Amino acid sequence: MPLRNFSSRHIGPREQDLKRMLETIGVDSIDTLIDETVPAKIRLKKPIDLNSARSEHFYLRELEGLAKKNKLFRSYIGMGYYNTIVPPAIQRNVLENPGWYTAYTPYQSEIAQGRLQALLNFQTMVTDLTKMELANASLLDEATAAAEAMSMFYALRERDAVNRKANKFFISAECFPQTIDVLKTRALPMGIELIVGDHEQFTFSDKIFGCLLQYPNANGGVVDYREFVDKAHKHGALVAVAADLMSLTLLTPPGEWNADAVVGNSQRFGVPMGFGGPHAAFFATREAYKRHIPGRIVGVSTDRHGAPAYRLALQTREQHIKRDRATSNICTAQSLLATMASMYAVYHGPDGLKAIAKEIHNHTNKLVIALEKLGYTIGPKVYFDTLHIRLPENVTKVKIQELSEAKDMNFRYFNDNFISLSLDETISRHDFSDIVEVFAKAVGKTAKMELPEWCDSPVDGFFARTSSFMEHPVFNSYHSETELMRYIKRLENKDINLTHSMIALGSCTMKLNAASELMPITWPEWANIHPFAPQTQTAGYRAMFEELKQMLCAVTGFAGVSLQPNSGAQGEYAGLMVIRNYHISRGQGHRNIALIPSSAHGTNPASAVMAGMDVVVIKCDEAGNIDVADLKAKAEQHSSQLSCLMVTYPSTHGVFEESIIEINEVIHSHGGQVYMDGANMNAQVGLTNPGLIGADVCHLNLHKTFAIPHGGGGPGMGPIGVAKHLVPYLPGHSVVETGGINNISAVSAAPWGSALILLISYGYIKMLGQEGVTDATKYAILNANYIKARLAKDYGVLYTAKNGTVAHEMIIDCRPFVKSAGVEVSDIAKRLIDYGFHAPTVSWPVAGTLMIEPTESESMQELDRFCDAMIQIKREVEEIAQDIYPREDNVLHNAPHTAAEVTADVWSHSYSREKAAYPLAFTRDAKYWSPVGRVDNAYGDRNLVCVCPPMSEYEPRTTEKSLA
Repeated sequence: MPLRNFSSRHIGPREQDLKRMLETIGVDSIDTLIDETVPAKIRLKKPIDLNSARSEHFYLRELEGLAKKNKLFRSYIGMGYYNTIVPPAIQRNVLENPGWYTAYTPYQSEIAQGRLQALLNFQTMVTDLTKMELANASLLDEATAAAEAMSMFYALRERDAVNRKANKFFISAECFPQTIDVLKTRALPMGIELIVGDHEQFTFSDKIFGCLLQYPNANGGVVDYREFVDKAHKHGALVAVAADLMSLTLLTPPGEWNADAVVGNSQRFGVPMGFGGPHAAFFATREAYKRHIPGRIVGVSTDRHGAPAYRLALQTREQHIKRDRATSNICTAQSLLATMASMYAVYHGPDGLKAIAKEIHNHTNKLVIALEKLGYTIGPKVYFDTLHIRLPENVTKVKIQELSEAKDMNFRYFNDNFISLSLDETISRHDFSDIVEVFAKAVGKTAKMELPEWCDSPVDGFFARTSSFMEHPVFNSYHSETELMRYIKRLENKDINLTHSMIALGSCTMKLNAASELMPITWPEWANIHPFAPQTQTAGYRAMFEELKQMLCAVTGFAGVSLQPNSGAQGEYAGLMVIRNYHISRGQGHRNIALIPSSAHGTNPASAVMAGMDVVVIKCDEAGNIDVADLKAKAEQHSSQLSCLMVTYPSTHGVFEESIIEINEVIHSHGGQVYMDGANMNAQVGLTNPGLIGADVCHLNLHKTFAIPHGGGGPGMGPIGVAKHLVPYLPGHSVVETGGINNISAVSAAPWGSALILLISYGYIKMLGQEGVTDATKYAILNANYIKARLAKDYGVLYTAKNGTVAHEMIIDCRPFVKSAGVEVSDIAKRLIDYGFHAPTVSWPVAGTLMIEPTESESMQELDRFCDAMIQIKREVEEIAQDIYPREDNVLHNAPHTAAEVTADVWSHSYSREKAAYPLAFTRDAKYWSPVGRVDNAYGDRNLVCVCPPMSEYEPRTTEKSLA
């Protein structure tokens, strides 16, 4: 293929390598391999309906034209989304840096110390600003964070509250409408009754288990909620507060007036609006609820040398343990955006944040004075940055809108004679003058008036913050760009990401995230658009959405797509809610049984329970496939109540199951729907599709198959494709019209989820084109089978197709090594670090195994380095089994080895320093040194610390100790 063709840049193996790879596998062509791997009866009969490929250069030129269709107005709409200044040092060194955006979720903590520290900074920032005891490492958006608080409170009900059926949740009517919308969706299948009303008029009863307040509220008002919170607690109800982080630098934080949880969005801490996302939501609560907090928590532990080390704590990946008893289905967070927000806080420090907040607030105070002089009435008397403005009788909102849009400005308009506007850190003297001029013209007055430089603030007494925050040195040390740049680089250098080596994580598809796909996300025409901007200003976005949906329909064989779900788990939930509403619309709302194979992703049963379904587990046979006899029996048993089957294809075991069409037909014959988990679409695109196979719904992990980077654990996107009969039920939104005619309410805060990063998948498909996306799938399967063939003599593969091939991933069995050498699969994972590799997926879906997925982007040379490392590790296992090295002291049990350990004056191990550090020749060329030794996970859970530890903790206790 021509080198200027994007496919040749995206796909790793070169033409001259193909012959050797095929010979190693034992086939004569890549098409023969595909024929032996993908069952003929599910193969597409013709190429998918996509345009031909665009080169990177011409794609970017076309996208520039599309970007110009978006009108870049100054936004004062607010509603949780604000203009912000992204510090160039953070944009350049984090957002645009593959060292940060290509890293995987930090499940292997030793090689994720940099991003874990950045996330710990985020947690510390949130706990300090909210004055809560514990915060997680981010959630998807403010609305879903509020929904998680409601779910947590529901799970925390005392036994007597459960017995008296306390199932009502109060929401202040002054919460953001998109938040109320998402709560409606979440509450319905859980049997929670929502009460939306005025918190001042609300009367508690013993049926209320929780409440949600907004601070400042949607109209900008800063309200004293202390009496309400006291009443709630006296009646046994818990209180969540959706708060604005920037305002909390000046306002009394909710933790100081006894809130039980504080949620919100960190977007205005240096993350662009991006037409709705991605942004890092936050979730803070009491330590007493630590076992119930959703998402990921970073904790401080120690390594085997006693040095401080970071790790994911407590319920990390609990879905794979608790499954249908999990407290949440959250799998993807917003780590990259949380890192950006935390670096914004590190760069500005507490004084800088307070100065920004004071400037925003002062401009708002000046605007109040100006508007009142012009005859306008301002609603809230205490506010931070948002004003609710009553228009004089002779002024209409249409007139204000005409005048404001003539000056390229957007305000928020209500159905009555009110408007509101929210100021932010980008406000300039010129911007301020333009705003005043609009309101002056509307009443026929001059905008010229004397205003004080600094105004008295209405925030005083109870409302004024008196407590300190962000006193840790990390927030007070890196305020010059030089120091920040070095700090970011020090953290980056601690981690393994795709700039180092392949990350062969099964089911996670760590493929190339091409620079040309990511470049446009920082273009202002895409990055700086408010999600509720008028439709007339967003033609470029809407055209991109429509074309992307058409392309995804072509890829999946479906009739419709919703782009709203902003994670894979959110896509699962949205798809199941669509199925639920479909059954209800047909008078079959009693259908609530979800059949789920025992091999399914842990989020599957968790999502099913969230959607109000009961889970029935289907067995797998010895070959790892769904046990068809068991499926038929349970489908028959639950026929009248069968809602759906959740199935992953190819299977979670890495095999194209021959019986998939029969399986789907069984479900349909009993009135159920087939939900396909799209985690393994990387093996389907261009060769088969969910529609052809017989699925009704499929979520698409755009952060897997369609090249959105994992960002150290997020962002992700999980759009759903549906068959024609389900199109009317696709998610809608309370603020912007979208979805089907019988839509379910919103599943995400923004109408199109994390719209900004949809550009990445759009570019991926456009530049690969019809032939390229199919080739990508073929080479993903080729690379997996090449690894299988190279490792065949040393590792057993658990599951294969009847011809002995695997799909795009495989499971290798490491369990025999426990008996022969006392080596656990975790030892192999940690030893791979010494070779410079991130471990494949460990002990899932089968304990004691590694799940390997190389993707199409890796070259033969990189595959060989990985295979050489795995083969050499097998030799090291054999050396232990042969008693050449003791079971208690060997390179596997002591891995990873740090530079401090290898260069220490004393070396007491039974093996050499060279064997520890340079096990193969290629490790000398670009050695990655783990910053810490093996982390003690149990210690971290017994001694839970989830904020930046005091500096005394960093004083060296051993030669291992170091401070970022």
